Amino acid sequence: MPEQVVTVAGGVTVGILLFVLIGVTAYLLWKKLCLAYSYQELPNTVKTTPVNAILQDQSSSEIQPKSTRSKSIPFIIPPTLHGRDWINLTNEEQIQEDNNSCMTPQSGPRSSFHSLAGAYIVGTVNPELYKFPEDKSETNFPEGNIGRLWFSVEYKQASERLLISLIKARKLQPPADSCSPFVKIYLLPDERCYLQSKVKRKTLNPQFDEDFVFQVSSKTLLQRTLKFLVYHVDKQKHHHLLGQVIFPLKNETLTDDSKVVVWRDLERENLESPSEYGDIQFSLSYNDYLGRLTVVVLRARGLKFQDESRDVKSHVLGRVVVGPFMYSRGKELEHWNEMISKPKELVKQWHALCCST
Repeated sequence: MPEQVVTVAGGVTVGILLFVLIGVTAYLLWKKLCLAYSYQELPNTVKTTPVNAILQDQSSSEIQPKSTRSKSIPFIIPPTLHGRDWINLTNEEQIQEDNNSCMTPQSGPRSSFHSLAGAYIVGTVNPELYKFPEDKSETNFPEGNIGRLWFSVEYKQASERLLISLIKARKLQPPADSCSPFVKIYLLPDERCYLQSKVKRKTLNPQFDEDFVFQVSSKTLLQRTLKFLVYHVDKQKHHHLLGQVIFPLKNETLTDDSKVVVWRDLERENLESPSEYGDIQFSLSYNDYLGRLTVVVLRARGLKFQDESRDVKSHVLGRVVVGPFMYSRGKELEHWNEMISKPKELVKQWHALCCST
């Protein structure tokens, strides 16, 4: 008898627990189903504007002249509706928020944008803020310009490699109507070895996008100078020099993961014969804020050694004076005045050496 009572009590207990479990499960499923067809509006933490107000402003702005029309784009956050379509709205329709858990689509002609009932404008997006800045280096060419070259320079300290990326050239001035340009790259003072780009056929604005590597020690890096020679190949396979770019590395800060992208205008190669005592090319730069004058000696040519001075370790081969009107005239004065008129820019020029006495 006691065993039967225990068995009945156990069965009743199990039945009650099973009934409670089924009830809790049914309640959770019902609640989840309700949440799937309803949403809870977020607290209004910012000042919002109903979409119908924006639509009315839109219809009124169409009457105004185009010059006063706003270029901003409404930024709309719709309510969360699973499996529901967007509602087409017109400027005359008024958006009404429905208290029911689901929305009924309304028909109508397509408007300038789509929205949902209950949506609010939280701000606007100004397209002008997302436009890329105009690259003026491709549009501002001075008078008499013979072309412009873009390139980048990067130095890898660990491997002692100088990486040169030849990017592009614009507005080349070939001797004929067509142009098939290529570029030779030198690392001065070594003019025996050079790297050469591919030939771009029939274009005045070639896009190179080629990479080159020079092996150079970090101890001599700042003493080197890059030289770019831009050539044109004619139908007879003859090479015509269009211009050159001289880029001293002394004035650049070259570190790992620091790529310097620059552009330079092409210069005509000086084909004049050397003067009696030789010529020297150097650049001048004046920083008016720091009161500092920078002189960078680039190249020399046609230097003359006197016979009696060949055994002397140090000897003056010639001189040149560049300065204001009190000290110089001619090309030397022009070089000085151009430096003053272009502060913080490197102004380079060739000068003839004169007798040192």
